[in-house]
Amino acid sequence: MNCCSAIAEWVRSHATLRVLGLLLLGQVVSLTMAIESLTSSLVSDLGVYAPLSLSLFTYASLALVYGSILLYRRQKLLVPWYWYLPLGFVDVQGNYLVNKAFQYSSITSVTLLDCWTIPWVIILTWIFIGTRYSLWQLAGAALCILGLGLVFLSDAGVDGGDNGSRPLLGDVLVVAGTLFYAMSNVSEEFCVKKKDRVEVVCMIGVFGLLVSIFEVSVLELKTLESVKWTAEIVLAFVGYGLASFAFYTVAPFVLKFSGSTLFNLSLLTSDMWAVVFRIFFYRQEVDWLYFLSFAIVVIGLIIYSTTEKDSVPEPSTDDTEYQALNGNGESTASGNDSLAS
Repeated sequence: MNCCSAIAEWVRSHATLRVLGLLLLGQVVSLTMAIESLTSSLVSDLGVYAPLSLSLFTYASLALVYGSILLYRRQKLLVPWYWYLPLGFVDVQGNYLVNKAFQYSSITSVTLLDCWTIPWVIILTWIFIGTRYSLWQLAGAALCILGLGLVFLSDAGVDGGDNGSRPLLGDVLVVAGTLFYAMSNVSEEFCVKKKDRVEVVCMIGVFGLLVSIFEVSVLELKTLESVKWTAEIVLAFVGYGLASFAFYTVAPFVLKFSGSTLFNLSLLTSDMWAVVFRIFFYRQEVDWLYFLSFAIVVIGLIIYSTTEKDSVPEPSTDDTEYQALNGNGESTASGNDSLAS
């Protein structure tokens, strides 16, 4: 057992530290997602409607950084490449549809409907991974969503009239995007728990980049040619790319040590982080409901996290049921050791 595995085992044996660590990692991911939403909305406000191009830098940086690590290791793929192609595809579509929705709907509506990822994830993990949720976990999840609802009740009184140019179309795009997000999250959870984290993130970058380049050449080439690039637009693109890179780097840790459901529940607080930006950067006042909402979401996360171990078993060290993923039929036991590295 290497050092990282020993640390992971020690954290598992200390329930309180494990919960706090997962909640902290979840909030780091939530913060990066809030920055993504703000910069994506800013790009649309600046008149640039190129959601696919927005993610190009992200996928390119993931492929470059994590691909370099794989090359340095001289490690063969633990999962055949053709399994990563649909993962990259659904990830690109999720980003495209949600970022596209900012063109038609308000940031408030997009963030609210983004929580649809949670029921999709619960259904998919139940069917394909075999995760079973206790009533306490479901109650914690419901409490988180209730807390988020208070945020939007407050928002309705602040800027409820800003619904975007075609809000219904924007809402449909978001809900469709959450389904792709859920498929991406569940597939990534399966891979990072059973295979290698660096490989998974690298392959998402590689195939996400290839899919994005193809779709940009078909859908957004003329849009990019007509853009009058300014420093503000470039900075918004760079900000989105850096936040997305951080998101994809930290997210696998939450998915590995917990799962897709807690991961997406943690993302509900991204709207709270947007409130922090509103207070400190835009000097805007916020309603007291925000603070109540944050407290409710935190309580829901704690309930879900502390009851998770009762209903979700630790990943098995026996890989026999996953041999179908290994194209040459060889043992993948070495893949489990590399997960913690």
